[in-house]
Amino acid sequence: MLPLDLLSGFFAICILLALTPGPDNIFVLTQSALSGRLAGIFVVLGLCTGVLVHSSAVALGVAAIVQTSSLAFNALKIFGACYLLYLAWSVLRIQPEPIAVADPSAAAHKPDQQKSDYFRLYRRGIIMNVTNPKVSIFFLSFLPQFADPARGSVAAQIFILGGFFILSTLLIFGGLALLAGTIGTHLRNSTRAQNIINKIAGLVFIGLAIKLATLQR
Repeated sequence: MLPLDLLSGFFAICILLALTPGPDNIFVLTQSALSGRLAGIFVVLGLCTGVLVHSSAVALGVAAIVQTSSLAFNALKIFGACYLLYLAWSVLRIQPEPIAVADPSAAAHKPDQQKSDYFRLYRRGIIMNVTNPKVSIFFLSFLPQFADPARGSVAAQIFILGGFFILSTLLIFGGLALLAGTIGTHLRNSTRAQNIINKIAGLVFIGLAIKLATLQR
C-alpha cells in the first residue's frame, strides 16, 4: 500500500523526532532514574499507547475538533497541566530511603503490588501523551502528508504510519529507559541522590505543566 522508500523516509524522520529533547523523553528519563529500567519501559509503553490514540484520532478525524475548537483545546491542556502538577506533588513528597537488597522470597509475596505500580506508570505514560493537544495537532498535520488517496484507504495508511512512529518511539525511548534505569540503580542507593532526583523530577513536571498550560495553538 505504501512504497518502501516513503516508509523508510518517514521512519528516519520519526527517529530524529524521537531523539529531539522534549516532554516525553524527559518524562521517560526521570521516571526510569526514579523507579528503574522496567518502570521506564512501562512508561514508554504508555506513551506508545498514547501515540496509538492520536493516530486513531487522526484517522477518524477527531483531532480536527481539537484543532478547530478553542474549548476542546483549552480543556485538554488544562487537564494535562493539572495532572503534571499532581505528578510533581507526588514526587516531591516522597521521603528518600536506601534501597535494600532484594529478597526473592519477599518479592514473591508482592506480585500484585508490582503489577499495580507498573500499571500506574503505564497509565501515566498514556495520560501524559494523550492530554497534550500539541501532539494531536502535530499528528493531524504530520501523518496525512504521507498518505495518498490514490493508494487506497487513507485511514489504513494513517494507522500504518502510526505503527512506524510507535516503533521508533519504542526503540529510542526504550533505549533511554534502559540507560537512565541503569544509572538510577546506583543513584537510588544514596538518600542524598534520591532527594536530588526527586527534586529535579518535581521541577521538570512543574516546568512541563507551565509549558502545557501556556501552550497556544
